[in-house]
Amino acid sequence: MRTFGLLGRSLAHSFSQQYFRQKFNQLGLTDCRYELFELAEASELPQLLARYPGLAGLNVTIPYKEKIWPYLMRVAPSAALVGAVNVIEFLPDGGLAGHNTDYVGFRESLRRFYPPDASNRRALVLGTGGAAKAVAVALHELAIPYQLVSRGPHGAGLTYEEVTPSLLASHSLIVNTTPLGTFPAVAERPPLPYAALTPRHYLFDLVYNPRETSFLQQGLAAGAHIQNGFEMLELQAEAAWDIWTKQ
Repeated sequence: MRTFGLLGRSLAHSFSQQYFRQKFNQLGLTDCRYELFELAEASELPQLLARYPGLAGLNVTIPYKEKIWPYLMRVAPSAALVGAVNVIEFLPDGGLAGHNTDYVGFRESLRRFYPPDASNRRALVLGTGGAAKAVAVALHELAIPYQLVSRGPHGAGLTYEEVTPSLLASHSLIVNTTPLGTFPAVAERPPLPYAALTPRHYLFDLVYNPRETSFLQQGLAAGAHIQNGFEMLELQAEAAWDIWTKQ
């Protein structure tokens, strides 16, 4: 039995297991299973590997996309470019290789969502974790200028207190890379001046459970365009499957 799975701290919100189980069923793969592995700390990974010698591939989610690096033998160019890992490949010699398919999934989903002729084609990226790094790489590849926003001072980025209505007016794309609003804490959302949103804004939330987060609902109420992270999930999952199966 080939075992695949997802590493994270709290995984009740995840659709990855359902997605891959459906994929295995569609492909007629009766020798594959996909499990959820909740770890209290990244340091528990060696014990997990010892308990599951049949592991054939892993996805990685918050908060371990950066903390998993010490356990990798090799880092693929995609992960080195982003600075975060969301896919682990099991090498023939027993070592682990880290990849990043998040940025590809986001990039391709954004291409379909955010038109090249949008006004004020600049982005505010909410959050500074591993997912934000993937988003930043994708935005750079698409030549979309961006600024990072976080709760506290972070390099050259902004704090939420610095996000004014006029700043929102000059950035038509807002990307939430934080877990705020994820089930079951669905009332949470990033602290923004939502009254300044207009139909010219595009709100992309990497969260996909619930389908419409409080962040996206605020955008919808203002007539803005909205997109959740489910298509990104599908695209990055297919890229991960290609890595695991060498397609």
